Amino acid sequence: MKYSIIGSGAIGSAIAKHFAKANISVSVANTRGADSLKPLADKLGPAIVPSDLTSALEADVVILAVPYSAAAEVLNGGSNWNGRVIVDATNAIDPKTFGPADLSGTSSSAIVAQHAPGASVVKGFNHVLARILARDADDGRGYGRRTLFISGDVQAAKPIVVQLMERFGFAVIDLGKFSEGGLLQQYGGPLTGHSLITQETHGSSFADMDIVEH
Repeated sequence: MKYSIIGSGAIGSAIAKHFAKANISVSVANTRGADSLKPLADKLGPAIVPSDLTSALEADVVILAVPYSAAAEVLNGGSNWNGRVIVDATNAIDPKTFGPADLSGTSSSAIVAQHAPGASVVKGFNHVLARILARDADDGRGYGRRTLFISGDVQAAKPIVVQLMERFGFAVIDLGKFSEGGLLQQYGGPLTGHSLITQETHGSSFADMDIVEH
């Protein structure tokens, strides 16, 4: 499985950090060229492979971490998606107000999918702040794992994204289709900015499961 990240801003760099920690090779590209990504690769290690945009768009799983306004132009550079997976980490932000862009009730990821016909688009990595996303998936206190949400209309693509997120250590919750969960997790939705912890519910006793005080 070949992975790529399109975009090297705060979100793209945060995701790259998890690839590096998990020692999973990923191509990273932006509109400024591969040379501009050398500092990121030097910082995070050999799992991060600077790439040109055209090559990165040919990966099996393409993580789109560019400004929402740039998504259409970037995706138009790809071709023959043939069911390949796009993980839409964009947030539809109105640059004038920094509030949610007016999409007339349509999921932002459904619009992204229109620019990549034939691709299997899954929303993910978008609902928390970049500085939170960059942290380890384990909360560090033994309480549980940070939670990421996904949504999408192509059910077969979701396990691919879930498996990747779980390799990073995250707990993952599938919110359903774009018209349902997509609206919940996109920018301005009720899940925006919520950093949640999924607690383990197994144990050898009620006390171990924190059901009773101990």
